Amino acid sequence: MAGLGPGGAGGAAEGKSRFDDIYDSPDPRAYFLRLAPLEYEIPQHAQPVFRQAAAERAALDDGFPGAPVVLDVCCSYGINAALLNHDVTLTDLYQRYTSRAAQAMSTAELATRDRKFYAERRRPDAVPVYGLDVAAPAVQYALEAGLLDAAFTDNLEQHPPGPRLSRALADLGLITLTGGGSYITERTFAALLDGARRPVWVSAFVLRTVSYAPVVRALAERGLHTTVDPSRTYPQRRFTDDREQRYAITAVRALGGDPSGREDTGRLHCVRYDSRPDGRN
Repeated sequence: MAGLGPGGAGGAAEGKSRFDDIYDSPDPRAYFLRLAPLEYEIPQHAQPVFRQAAAERAALDDGFPGAPVVLDVCCSYGINAALLNHDVTLTDLYQRYTSRAAQAMSTAELATRDRKFYAERRRPDAVPVYGLDVAAPAVQYALEAGLLDAAFTDNLEQHPPGPRLSRALADLGLITLTGGGSYITERTFAALLDGARRPVWVSAFVLRTVSYAPVVRALAERGLHTTVDPSRTYPQRRFTDDREQRYAITAVRALGGDPSGREDTGRLHCVRYDSRPDGRN
């Protein structure tokens, strides 16, 4: 997922490979072609977690009218929204966007086909999803494909929310994150929480190479309690090269983790963090 700024949850991830170019494309074909060989898989691991959190948050009577909105931070082409609200798997999406048929289409043709594809697979328990990402082409495509109900490109690492996002935050109920923990900091979370009106939950999958502690502190200052099981990890993707693997092993150890059976076997791994208002587990 495209990041919102140059830093990470615990500082700049200088040794981690970046994929900024695949978010500048007008559609997700380059994204899937680049990530397929790396077996990028974290959205699929996150899907059941996000679906359960969204359902539980929607069932909470918070005294506000209308359904609470899920905001996917660093949403790129709306992959998490696709998995959350539709009967599709990440494998389905890889096959779809790397196929010869897809490669032969124009972006307009692909978007038209995608809108029909997702509409036919829309789940009856679908929830409203907004997307936040500085990659304007990516979020624009997610809107055109019908994956997002609204999208924003505000860079909250550098600026406060603009008028459109500020208004949208009134409906915010759940923040999700899978790909941006290396690039955004507590500044983004603070801006979102400070603009919210409803109780907000956060469900985040963060690489073990960065510290999420500053975010946890910022959430705690705003009344959210965070739970985490560091012994359970979720593979994100294969390393791009030996250099990236060496960086990850060193970073994990520096944060007190053990790369044995995880990073030292060839994959980046994430830890799941769930944050909810104090007194609610």
